[in-house]
Amino acid sequence: MLTKMKKLFDESARDIKRLQKLVEQVNALEPQIASLTDEQLQAKTDHFKQQLSEGKTLDDLKIEAFAVVREAAKRVIGLRHYDVQLIGGFVLHEGNIAEMQTGEGKTLVATLPSYLHALEGKGVHIITANEYLARRDREQMGKVFEFLGLTVGLNISQMSPHEKKQAYQADITYGTGTEFGFDYLRDNMVYDMAEKVQRKLHYAIVDEIDSILIDEARTPLIIANKSSVGAELFKITAQVVKHFKAEEDYELYPETKQIFLTDRGAAKIEQAFGIDNLYDAEHQALLHNVMQSLRAFMIMKRDVDYIVKDGKVLLVDQFTGRIMEGRTFSDGLHQAIEAKEGVEITEENDVQATITVQNYFRMYETLCGMTGSATPSKDEFWDTYRLHVVTIPTNKPRRRVDMNDLVYRTYEAKAKKIVAEVKKMNDIGRPVLIGTTSIAQSERLSQYLAKHGIQHQILNAKTEEDEARIIALAGQKGQVMLATNMAGRGTDILLGEGVAELGGLHIIGTERHESNRIDMQLRGRAGRQGDPGSSQFIISLEDELFKGYDKEELEKWTSKIKTDEDGLIVSPDPIKFVRKVQETIEHAHHSARSHLLKLDTVIDQQSKIIYQMRDRVLACEEDEILAEALDYIKNYLLQTIEKYCLPDVFYEEWNIKGLYEELSFVFLRFDKTIDDLKELEKDQIEKIVLEEYEKLKTDLLALQGDEALAAQLRRFMVQTIDSNWIRHLDTINHIKDGIHLRGYGQEDPYRLFEMEAFQEFVRLKQDIEADISIRFMNYLKSQFDVDGDQ
Repeated sequence: MLTKMKKLFDESARDIKRLQKLVEQVNALEPQIASLTDEQLQAKTDHFKQQLSEGKTLDDLKIEAFAVVREAAKRVIGLRHYDVQLIGGFVLHEGNIAEMQTGEGKTLVATLPSYLHALEGKGVHIITANEYLARRDREQMGKVFEFLGLTVGLNISQMSPHEKKQAYQADITYGTGTEFGFDYLRDNMVYDMAEKVQRKLHYAIVDEIDSILIDEARTPLIIANKSSVGAELFKITAQVVKHFKAEEDYELYPETKQIFLTDRGAAKIEQAFGIDNLYDAEHQALLHNVMQSLRAFMIMKRDVDYIVKDGKVLLVDQFTGRIMEGRTFSDGLHQAIEAKEGVEITEENDVQATITVQNYFRMYETLCGMTGSATPSKDEFWDTYRLHVVTIPTNKPRRRVDMNDLVYRTYEAKAKKIVAEVKKMNDIGRPVLIGTTSIAQSERLSQYLAKHGIQHQILNAKTEEDEARIIALAGQKGQVMLATNMAGRGTDILLGEGVAELGGLHIIGTERHESNRIDMQLRGRAGRQGDPGSSQFIISLEDELFKGYDKEELEKWTSKIKTDEDGLIVSPDPIKFVRKVQETIEHAHHSARSHLLKLDTVIDQQSKIIYQMRDRVLACEEDEILAEALDYIKNYLLQTIEKYCLPDVFYEEWNIKGLYEELSFVFLRFDKTIDDLKELEKDQIEKIVLEEYEKLKTDLLALQGDEALAAQLRRFMVQTIDSNWIRHLDTINHIKDGIHLRGYGQEDPYRLFEMEAFQEFVRLKQDIEADISIRFMNYLKSQFDVDGDQ
């Protein structure tokens, strides 16, 4: 481990040494830039743009541009970039990840490369962890950009398309990753190119990049429409399954969160619904509903996976403890949870468009980011995003003391120790921040503190503004604050008067998280900018982390442990075991992300083809749309011949009647009869069909001036592409769901998935061509005489 850390440090040290020379150049320019008047400083922006237009590159301008931003920040917001912040800026400019400790001023760092890249006029996106931070950073840092003559936009949910378009037209746009991703999906669902809000994805800086590009990457972004599945069925199945008993009616595997009905459980469902066999094909929808209800009751936990607020089920991010705005569980699970909680059941959603976080961000021409905890995921950042991690030294030496974990056998023993530690700190006025992994754990521990008369604040699932305001007070004398591990990420905790002399802020982690990166972030809340501080994790074997670990392995290790009189595990080494558990679970999550990415990359490639098809139709001028439709018709006609004139079947056995009928769907007038086509070779049939097609083409091109016809044609071409694509996504999702069964016979399941997805995509394109051809010709026939007289 030490060798690995030394290697990482050495790699970063080489980068730091190189970048330090650039910093020295910026520092050398500082007196000259500082001597400029405001007007002269502001004129630098147009000067830089002029240089770019004359062939200079961003690399040519970066030293002076960084010096200009540093001076502007001093004058406008009273902040001067430290040398380490300049280093961070250069790391971001080069398209890498700057690993900077909490409190090192990452928000200010982003102003340097974002100004430089905004000079190109192609748009810069600054991605934050939540909308509060996007608004705050746009307000604070936006002043620097506006002083220098750049425009700054804010992209958050609930904005109108017009407001969003304005935000995206700005030189620099702040917003959340999910909102940028959803806008991309929405842009590929519009019926007019003018309704698109995004420009081409050019340069993005992702703050808290590990949270956004890794933790959130296990869930794809999905836009869905309402389906017709009734709410009543969810209510009925909820009433039935809520009384089910483990092992008797169902079997649950906590490690994988898989759940199965036993024969007895299935029999109860059959009796409740008066059916003979739940597993018959005709009852597939009911079976799916039952399984989602089981998951809702037996796997999904209130105040851990979701909360109920104002009569609505809201998702909770397992990593941050925050509400995931705009997200719902898919595939009926959300409705099943609503039935479980007795709130109004929303309509179920059918997927219309989807993309993984990974595939969205990989579309940016240049991607970079900042975080305090990138190193544990260094390999994944490189493998998935081709992002290199550079660890940047702190501005001042770190004085925080990170103590070894205390591992207890039971939750009760752990809670007792936490209360004792908090009381000890509280008695001398030293502030304590207690980090938990879920809302439920926060509330449980709060009861213990209250029971012992310890006054404290609890922070969970409040509005982001409250979160930031409350967390900022955590460093004040006598404060005791309970918060989910990630609460207040992005907000400075300043030490109150006299707190440094007491030892600074003390962090207590009450559970190890599934990801060591989150634990690093919690520790980083203390000891910012050379402040004193300390941290310690006080955990137990009854914590959530161990419930996801191999049951047999856990029991085997537990049988060997020895504890002291307080229940503290003294042997075998508990810290080593905890690290092993955490690494095992982190590896499982990495595998899950990798699995999702491998499958979604196929869908992503297909979606890009479909989106290009849509855009081509939407971009057609009125005199071009008929020609575009004729291409679809020609492809359909040739595909129809392929379908009926099979190479491995004697031509006497070809279904010429079927061929003739399908061709008749398209042609306004078809001069040939079935007998004319019989006993012809395939190339002869093709020749006749193409001759008929040319006649049709002449007829249709005569309609080119008809604006109403062009608008109608464009709309149903796009609608046809969309409806077929949605159906295709449903099919692909079913194939994806069964992928875990494909590993038999030593066949690569991913290769099989690619093959099946490709076959389905070929069918999709054929269906689109057929539907557009037939629908358009039916429309024309309804507008003109049935005989085709125009």
